[in-house]
Amino acid sequence: MPPTLPRRALLLAAAASPLAAPALAQAPWPSRPVRIVVPFPPGGSNDVVARPLAERLQARLGQPVVIENRAGAGGAIGATAVAQAPADGYTLMVSSSSFATTSITQRVPWGVLENFTPVALLARSPFIVLVHPDFPARSVTDLVRMARERPGAIDYGSSGPGGINHFVTEYFCLRAGIKMNHVPYRGMPPAVTDLVAGHIPVLITTMPSAAGVVREGRVRLLAYTAPGAPDGSPPGPTVKEAGIDYESDIWWGLFGPRGLPPEILTRLNAEANAALADPEMAKLLQTEGARPSPATPQAFTEILRIELARWREVAAAANIKLD
Repeated sequence: MPPTLPRRALLLAAAASPLAAPALAQAPWPSRPVRIVVPFPPGGSNDVVARPLAERLQARLGQPVVIENRAGAGGAIGATAVAQAPADGYTLMVSSSSFATTSITQRVPWGVLENFTPVALLARSPFIVLVHPDFPARSVTDLVRMARERPGAIDYGSSGPGGINHFVTEYFCLRAGIKMNHVPYRGMPPAVTDLVAGHIPVLITTMPSAAGVVREGRVRLLAYTAPGAPDGSPPGPTVKEAGIDYESDIWWGLFGPRGLPPEILTRLNAEANAALADPEMAKLLQTEGARPSPATPQAFTEILRIELARWREVAAAANIKLD
């Protein structure tokens, strides 16, 4: 019969056994590099927001925070990769309002609130309502009156079917009780070019997309779609101030896969909000016509719930869908 081991020796042996190894191996988050997926090409607005955020998170977390651009299918490819990643805080995503509209217009294997954890609202920016200088409308009131007099006769441009500015313009039409004719383009630059040339009279877009032609007086700014234009923006009323019960803006946010541990979610939200408090970060966001907009995960989730319901209503009313 083998000799009996002392109780202390047995406890030490159990602590060193393979069954105890996982508990000993766990390290505080983050203990390795964090990846932020941007589901669009480099240089776009999502990329412009994500990169300075990554720099500041890296400094605060003490681990590398790397950007991975995974473009395609209107952001659906990158979002799918994030939805399928482990919910361990090492794979995140920066995306914008188009994330919500893509989930409505495309067949994707995920839902915004069903398969993602909203971590932090980063920034918001109003759109601008523009018309060609020769177009008779001098105000939103004029535009609405003309559209009511000639339903479907006034053209408006967009960056393409199902794009966010397609949605915000149809939402404007829905709230104003008017109908305009949608002219889709392949991206915003050709739409702005045709607005300047007078081939389309109306365009709702972001300030960075048209800042040059607005400053040069080659188009006329009628209104902002929401309050909160950053410092230095051209003066103008909001659509709501013109008497239309309408308000919409573009947002950028930080997401993780569904099921992000509460302690990691709380830490990430706090660190993202601290990054937004950096004055240099505010200046960088201003290049996108945006302002820092920190919020709790709960508040961001509620914003998404409201937006998803709104865009589903707009998609149904305007028959917005992609085959």
